[in-house]
Amino acid sequence: MKKRFSIVLLAVLLVLAVGCAKNQNQIKIPKDAAKLTVDFSWEGIQACTHESPEIRVSDVPEGTEELRTYLSDLDLPAWNHGGGKVKYDGSGVIPAGALKLGYNGPCPPPGNRHTYEFSIMAMDADGVIIGFGRAMQSFPPKN
Repeated sequence: MKKRFSIVLLAVLLVLAVGCAKNQNQIKIPKDAAKLTVDFSWEGIQACTHESPEIRVSDVPEGTEELRTYLSDLDLPAWNHGGGKVKYDGSGVIPAGALKLGYNGPCPPPGNRHTYEFSIMAMDADGVIIGFGRAMQSFPPKN
């Protein structure tokens, strides 16, 4: 009886954990948000580190105060890679290493390649999403 209860409890906890992880990645983008163009490269980034790549963003709308980023593993969407936020300086560049607190870089199992997606949101002074874009790249990059 104890063993069966433990297995059921473990299954419930697993379902809850996966469900919560998926909900964290859901972003509600307003229909009138500008379309951002996003580009990045994994070149020089080591697996399983907190080092973020340089991310280039263009078509950023007037009034943008901050860029928020989220990294998703499209092959393992329940894994939360987090992201970060940076004050928008008008350059269109989020410098390499700028995502500090809460960012976990790509970390596919050894010998595997996963596809990762950066989602970038342009936020105004009130914290409203006024622009959105995304870009995908496989990691590790092909040589």
